[in-house]
Amino acid sequence: MTTPRGTDETDEVAGPERRLRRPRRGRGVRRALLVFVVLVQLVTTSIVAAALGSAGADPAAVKLAEWARDHGMNWLVTGLERVTYAADRPVLGGAPVGGIPTAAGAVGEKSTAPPLAPLAGGASLPGEGVWQTVVAAHGRPAVQVTTLRVDDEHTAFLAGVMRMDPRLVRGQLHPGTNDPGGSWVASTSLAGAAGVDVVAAFNGGFKLSDPSHNGYYSQGRTVAPLLEGKASLVLHSDGIADVGAWGTEVRMASDVASVRQNLTPLVDGGALNQTCASGGTHEWGSTIGQAAFVHRSGFGVTADGAEIYVGGPALSVCTLGRILIDAGVVRGMELDINPNWVSGTYYHVHAGRPPQGFRLFPAEQVGPQHYLSASSRDWYAWYLRN
Repeated sequence: MTTPRGTDETDEVAGPERRLRRPRRGRGVRRALLVFVVLVQLVTTSIVAAALGSAGADPAAVKLAEWARDHGMNWLVTGLERVTYAADRPVLGGAPVGGIPTAAGAVGEKSTAPPLAPLAGGASLPGEGVWQTVVAAHGRPAVQVTTLRVDDEHTAFLAGVMRMDPRLVRGQLHPGTNDPGGSWVASTSLAGAAGVDVVAAFNGGFKLSDPSHNGYYSQGRTVAPLLEGKASLVLHSDGIADVGAWGTEVRMASDVASVRQNLTPLVDGGALNQTCASGGTHEWGSTIGQAAFVHRSGFGVTADGAEIYVGGPALSVCTLGRILIDAGVVRGMELDINPNWVSGTYYHVHAGRPPQGFRLFPAEQVGPQHYLSASSRDWYAWYLRN
């Protein structure tokens, strides 16, 4: 009796002297697939463990994204961000929920700075663009903040603006545990002595591994080369900040304490860079594009030396620049993009306790306690002068 082919566990191959038993192909394929799945799971588990085990108190999703960018998968993270943005664009029209907020932690000293004009057009909402003092020193405003609608289309969204007086406060660049990494005199958090007299903190720029090639210099060390023409936030040894194109408006000198480069100048001579809506990767980076309305941050200096930080949601590169100019900035730059990194915080210091932080704008997703633990990315802090 002949057994039909394929009905037994093996196929028999007749030979002149013996029969060879050959395993069925289906079972071999299934075994190979099983091995592949197990290997993928092991690799994935190892990747996740490595990412989540990185230093810093950033959320798990942020650590995974940072690990991916550091391991040649910038394209994947950027692609996911684009898909997310396409599915959840900020709504048009409407009004801010609850109106313009009063700054949490406002103190008694009144600001003499004129209110900012409403970028949404028409009359200002009650309190819109009005400066409120949140930190005072020697009876004068050291840190002032305000909020305003981001533009005339996304009228339900509010950006925050923080104005610091360099006569009363001084800035310092702090390293992240991964970016730039390494050992530094400056701390990676505001824990302990680093939080004494702190009045403000905010995020730095794009990752140093970003294709836009941004430079980093601090404490006499160059981590990433400083490139001609790049927008540069320069801190001098006296803690005073300046912003400009590297090599022309700002340059290396004996009193330069740190330089953080990011993209190209956004505001120069009080005018908006005309490529803000048309520039490519070299000008504004590759993440979701300059015209996307997302969380963004920026920094600049005014003609009288005041130091301005802006952060908020539903901002394009152009609208970020317009807010900087509205706040009096004559030279300014974009810092970072992404709600996981755009983080402006001002602080009240209490003896014997950690500094008490306050969010700069209502939609800020990074908690005010963020800089009390180590951050994986570089960031800035401003302190009261002695």
